[in-house]
Amino acid sequence: MTSQTIANTPTPDQIHRAPKVLLHDHLDGGLRPATIVELARDSGYSQLPETDPEKLGVWFREAADSGSLERYLETFSHTVGVMQTRDALVRVAAECAEDLAEDGVVYAEVRYAPEQHLEGGLSLEEVVEAVNEGFREGERRAREKGLRIRVGALLTAMRHAARALEIAELANRYRDLGVVGFDIAGAEAGYPPTRHLDAFEYLKRENNHFTIHAGEAFGLPSIWQALQWCGADRLGHGVRIIDDIQVHEDGRVELGRLASYVRDKRIPLELCPSSNLQTGAASSYAEHPIGLLRRLHFRATVNTDNRLMSHTSMSREFEHLVEAFGYTLDDMQWFSVNAMKSAFIPFDERLAMINDVIKPGYAELKSEWLFRQTASTSGSVTSEG
Repeated sequence: MTSQTIANTPTPDQIHRAPKVLLHDHLDGGLRPATIVELARDSGYSQLPETDPEKLGVWFREAADSGSLERYLETFSHTVGVMQTRDALVRVAAECAEDLAEDGVVYAEVRYAPEQHLEGGLSLEEVVEAVNEGFREGERRAREKGLRIRVGALLTAMRHAARALEIAELANRYRDLGVVGFDIAGAEAGYPPTRHLDAFEYLKRENNHFTIHAGEAFGLPSIWQALQWCGADRLGHGVRIIDDIQVHEDGRVELGRLASYVRDKRIPLELCPSSNLQTGAASSYAEHPIGLLRRLHFRATVNTDNRLMSHTSMSREFEHLVEAFGYTLDDMQWFSVNAMKSAFIPFDERLAMINDVIKPGYAELKSEWLFRQTASTSGSVTSEG
């Protein structure tokens, strides 16, 4: 191993400080346990399985760690249950932006389903405006701490419901007011993306952006429909594209037609390693398809999915990948640039983030070994004069 390789292997502190980009994070999957307890108390929500924040955090992780996407999704009834007022939405969104900034995330697209936050009498528009207000407040608090983050919202429609077109229209109305795109989410099996073709066709006519949860619990047909029928800009997860890649005993790799299309067209994959382990899409970090997809130069990105349920952060995701695959700061930069290239903000703004924030940030981290080496060797030099 060369000294340059050693120098490029990030420490946990460097991983934390590295500028990171997050494209796949659910607002209702990232609440602080203490916030859930307080919001439940204030709103009269009585269904929490635990009222001690530490125990509640453990419950969420254990309940989500089942190997079943359906069971994983059940945990959201509690977080959504306490997010039914304007004040609660503002608070949760502000804390989300703060927590991501503290973790070194400089750009994030955070998604949520407005239709799930109407039980307290809010309108769809009031939900969107409350969340946007929270994100701006969180950005402001981060700046006060000397941190920088920009957060864009993705409005999600639930694939088992029938409000996709309505939510797509909502996303389009707020596209210049903090909402950067659209998504559909929920259990894939039995709810193909083609059920919502009217929403996707509308967004394409409006030249708007959208991603689709596909290829997580369900296989290649879900990915194929999301791309070829619906026209998705990105794939939410997309991890099951590995089913169309064959690795032969001699090490030769053969891509099927769909995998080749995804790679050739540079379609971004919003990969979420820890979440994939919980839902059974991968058996271990070392066996996660991200390793092969990185080697084959797919447009792979690293994401958190649900920070509460997976007890994770962007830093933790990268720590796992560094340990499993020996990734360096160069690899981290590659993933981060991939994600920024794939973001739903204008090209010139993406380019500025890459050239003025991400690349300089990694260059500074990669240069630190020179000063550590100088510090460690300077004491051994003695004067012969």
